[in-house]
Amino acid sequence: MSEPPRKRMVKPPSGGLEEGRGKPARLKTAKDRTPSQQAWLNRQINDPFSAKARAHGYRSRAAYKMTELDDRLKLLKPGARVIDLGLAPGGWTQVAIERGVTNIVGVDLLPVDPLPPAHILEMDFTDPVCGPMLIELLGGRPDVVLSDMAPNTVGHRRTDHLRIMGLIEAAAEFAISVLKPGGSFVAKAFQGGETSEVIADLKRHFNEVKNIKPKASRADSSEVYLIAIGFKG
Repeated sequence: MSEPPRKRMVKPPSGGLEEGRGKPARLKTAKDRTPSQQAWLNRQINDPFSAKARAHGYRSRAAYKMTELDDRLKLLKPGARVIDLGLAPGGWTQVAIERGVTNIVGVDLLPVDPLPPAHILEMDFTDPVCGPMLIELLGGRPDVVLSDMAPNTVGHRRTDHLRIMGLIEAAAEFAISVLKPGGSFVAKAFQGGETSEVIADLKRHFNEVKNIKPKASRADSSEVYLIAIGFKG
C-alpha cells in the first residue's frame, strides 16, 4: 500500500523507540480514527526518516528524498532559479534554501508557513494565471522545476490513477513551457502507472530522462521520481 497523500498528512506526534527497550512507540489513543489511519500514524512515528526530519527541523520526511536526489544529480545550486510545485509543507524548499538557492517560488493549494527567502503562492498551479505569476515572482525562467504533488485520493483505483496521471502530465507540460535551456525537472510518479507517454515526451525535450527511487521512499510505496536533465529549449 502506498503512503497516504502528502496533502492529508497530519503533524506526527513526537516519539520513536521506547528509551532503552527498543519497542515501537504506539499512539496512546485511536479514538475517532479508522484502522488504516491508526496504522499509518503508528508507522509514521516509528519511521526513522520521520524521526530524523523532526530532529533536523525539516517539515517533512520528504526532505530526505530531495537531499538524496540532489546529492546524486547536483541540481540545486547557488544562483539557480527554482519553482516548487505542491510544496506543502515545505521540506523540498527547505533543502533548496539550505543548499544556497535564494531565488525560489512555491505554490500549493494548502497554506504554508513562511520560508524566507522563498515566495509562496496559495493557489491551484493549473490555474492559467498561476504560471505567469510564478515567473514574475522568480524574475525569469527557472533552472529547475520540482514537483512532489500527489492528489487527494478517493479510494476508487481508476479515478485515483487518472488524478495522479493528470498531475504528472500537467507538471511536465508546465516544466517544458517555462524552463531555461539546460534546465531540469523532477516529479513524483508511481511504478505501474501509465507514464510511458510522459516519459516519451520528456525524452523529446531533455537530453536525459531516468527514474530514481530514493531510500527515503517507503519500501512498500510504489512512488518513484522522474528526473529529466538538460532541457533542449
